[in-house]
Amino acid sequence: MKFSESWLRSFVDPACSGGEFSHLLTMAGLEVEEEETVAPAFDKVLVAEVLAVEKHPDAERLNVCRVDVGSGETLQIVCGAPNAAAGIKVPCALPGAELPGGFAIKVAKVRGVASSGMLCSAKELGIAEDAAGLLLLSDEAPVGEDIRRHLDLDDRLLTLKLTPNRADCLSLEGVAREVAALTGTPARLTQVDAVEPTISRARDLVLDAPEACPRYCGRVIAGVDAAAPTPTWMSRRLERSGIRPISALVDITNYVMLEVGQPLHAFDDSRLHGAIHARMARAGEKITLLNEQTVELQDDVLLIADEQRPLAMAGVMGGEESGISLDTRELFLEAAFFAPTAIAGRARRYGFVSDAAHRFERGVDFGGTRRALERATRLVLDICGGQAGPVSEALAILPERPEVRLRPERVAKVLGIALGDERIGELFARLALPFRRDADDFVVTPPSYRFDVEIEEDLIEELARLHGYENIPAVVPTGFLAMLPQTEQTRPLARVRQIVADCGYQEVVNFAFVDEAWERDFAGNGEPIRLANPIASQLSVMRSTLIGGLLANLAGNLKRRQARARLFETGRCFFRDAAGEPVAGFRQPWKLTALAYGTAFPEQWGCAARPVDFFDIKGDLERLLAPRVASFEKTAHPALHPGRSALVLVAGKAIGVIGELHPQWQQKYELPQAPVIFEVDLDAVVMAGRAQHVEVSRQPVVIRDMAIVVDQRLDLQPLIDGMSATRPEIVREINLFDVYVGRGVEAGKKSLAFRITMQDTRKTLQEVEVDAAMQHLMAYLQETFAAQLRV
Repeated sequence: MKFSESWLRSFVDPACSGGEFSHLLTMAGLEVEEEETVAPAFDKVLVAEVLAVEKHPDAERLNVCRVDVGSGETLQIVCGAPNAAAGIKVPCALPGAELPGGFAIKVAKVRGVASSGMLCSAKELGIAEDAAGLLLLSDEAPVGEDIRRHLDLDDRLLTLKLTPNRADCLSLEGVAREVAALTGTPARLTQVDAVEPTISRARDLVLDAPEACPRYCGRVIAGVDAAAPTPTWMSRRLERSGIRPISALVDITNYVMLEVGQPLHAFDDSRLHGAIHARMARAGEKITLLNEQTVELQDDVLLIADEQRPLAMAGVMGGEESGISLDTRELFLEAAFFAPTAIAGRARRYGFVSDAAHRFERGVDFGGTRRALERATRLVLDICGGQAGPVSEALAILPERPEVRLRPERVAKVLGIALGDERIGELFARLALPFRRDADDFVVTPPSYRFDVEIEEDLIEELARLHGYENIPAVVPTGFLAMLPQTEQTRPLARVRQIVADCGYQEVVNFAFVDEAWERDFAGNGEPIRLANPIASQLSVMRSTLIGGLLANLAGNLKRRQARARLFETGRCFFRDAAGEPVAGFRQPWKLTALAYGTAFPEQWGCAARPVDFFDIKGDLERLLAPRVASFEKTAHPALHPGRSALVLVAGKAIGVIGELHPQWQQKYELPQAPVIFEVDLDAVVMAGRAQHVEVSRQPVVIRDMAIVVDQRLDLQPLIDGMSATRPEIVREINLFDVYVGRGVEAGKKSLAFRITMQDTRKTLQEVEVDAAMQHLMAYLQETFAAQLRV
């Protein structure tokens, strides 16, 4: 929001200097982002009248001007401006003046003719970036007056950086209300009287989408002179607010928008057909806007239309076909209230922004719609002439402004100071917030222009702003901190990361937004959670696995000739779940995913190089889960090799998967070697379990080997689990050390060799006890898995 300080002071003029004024606004939450004067410093430039102009005797493009600067003496000045003419009034820099850029004016001779000064353009005074000739002043400009005073060039331009909730300050009147509340200076808002109609012309208004447009006002104004010049005072205020003057009618709508905060639009009434409708667009409907952009509309876009075609994107921009021009003689002037939800995001969707959309999507005062129309009507009649018809209005259900209850004790608790009931009432009165007392509480009814006041905390914020944040003492907080219990059953996430890093992996952090193809390939997810407004086309959905991000990191490393990689990531994944929390409808579990690629060990002389395999990363996972013991079952997963992947289980519960990347994805993503990956639930990893104390035996161990023959299709894990569950007490460990298929083993069978470690904590084992334990295990294997002892 940019405006000139002099315009604001025409509404409210507190007794504070420019710097204090900016500080006051900033400390109240209306941050003054930028402040500057209208023109750089210069002096000795006066209003001058050109009395006569003659051609320079020795230069075709120069003129010799006789100039009156109000000193009683006529000056002779050589000027090359193309618009120099007798009778005009322009700025004149006298000898001794120093213009912006360090340009000093002296008495000099130009091609042999004496020149006692310089006639100036707007560019030479530093108030415009470009100029086609001399800066022409009004005929009423008093000759000899200082140009800085005449053009108010010492006026300051303020740019406010408003937060989205302060839509009420997107107008000069809104800022003036704030200044009045902050300083106690009365505000002089614009007096707006209803314009009596002098013609009966009117258009019917129809609200086809009353939820999106609950209020629409308009009137016909006939006989206007659209080519009438915009008054200098209005052009100056618009320019200093960053808006380029275009034509009188357009400038009036822009001026009223800046003044009262209500965007308006003017249609050429001769181009309209029948009633005016506020309706939703039909899918595929098109409109050419004033910026000459033709857009195809979606059915959630609100339109202003007549009986034949769309006229404007409501609250965003008017249409080219119904716009006004210098030939317009009859216009239809509209002012409306559009629900913020019906306007928000529509302009950005089509790649542009507008001042109207900026205001409507934040909230415009629905109580001031008709007032803004009357104000614009009066300006049109005063500047462009014409006759006004009656105001037509279509009205539905306007937004309610529910009462907000404020508890004084809550104010004291939040702000740390007790303001007192009298002080609270005084501040509310200065803010023009109507209130009543209900027992000890204040019950406030927010006005129609304060969309930001909805809950008790909003009122507390208003009190803090007005009381002054700098007036709230800084009190050192005190509190009692208790050491939270850390159970042995869990370990912090930092410890989990350290364990994985100790295994040689490096942590990465990726976006939770991923390519849709990754979800199909690595998660088999054909309906991922889509983003409404993705930051990039390749980051359009939420991830349900971390595998895609790690593979992208791997690809980046391979392009940089890093042949060996160990990567891991912890992060949230996202799934649809009706019972999900904290966001309803979505479940967001944490996952830990690791990837190993290249050789099992860094290149060295001590061992031969070999590719990393399933069992290498399986060992890392078991180390991470220890002391809890994991089991593995054959499984199928969209991202993993169908014969080299397994389900990871702890205490019989599935916690993740492990395996090689599927050959299809290895080929698609151009990886020379298949990486090995595991992905597990982070909650299962954080639950460390508790190590169990086992007495250290002084007795010797007994080791026996047992080789059995089983069906080749039989998985190992059920054998290990079953033997561990039924083992005699003296059996301490059962480890597989050999798998053999081939000569000496029946076709369709395989040989498994186990090393059995036995020990007793109280006595030395006898041979008969060892044999009994071995026979027990063999009997179990024969009965359960039809195993045969290999001899």
